[in-house]
Amino acid sequence: MELHRDIERILLSEEQIKKRVAEIGQRITLDYAGKRPLLVSVLKGSVVFMADLMREIKVDCDIDFMSVSSYGNGQKSSGVVRILKDLDHDIAGRDIIVVEDILDSGLTLSYILEMLKNRGAASIRLCTLLDKPDRRRVSVAVDYSGFTVPDEFVVGYGLDYGETYRNLPYIGILKPEVYTK
Repeated sequence: MELHRDIERILLSEEQIKKRVAEIGQRITLDYAGKRPLLVSVLKGSVVFMADLMREIKVDCDIDFMSVSSYGNGQKSSGVVRILKDLDHDIAGRDIIVVEDILDSGLTLSYILEMLKNRGAASIRLCTLLDKPDRRRVSVAVDYSGFTVPDEFVVGYGLDYGETYRNLPYIGILKPEVYTK
């Protein structure tokens, strides 16, 4: 597959991801016993993670999607968040789990979490597959975290560069020459 040639190295294998997603699903199942959480996927990057995660959660749950933009065409968050697709559900009184692919600067997630809080959610927890703490600009509490990753350009398993590489089954480090052209 030609996508693989742009990968410098595999950071997290398909097997590592699958195992960790199952562990997070078990924790959520225990934490939400007797409840019906609403999983909110932040599109597009988290859709693969959300699909696998919700199959590992053994309590009734609902799903919804938000699409936001804070990157434009760049590689770094601008900090200005635009909502491109809002939730379909009324979240007042609901237990929300925001499912995100990666937490880096924290700017976008901080905005989303505050917005959901202002809409009257009963509780809000954050579940992120990847945490890149070296990039953090604002403090964001993570309740469920898959992996801490270095400050390198990661793609695969939903994460992209220019809408490419999302379908890789692993998370890899993108070769710098690909994004510095």
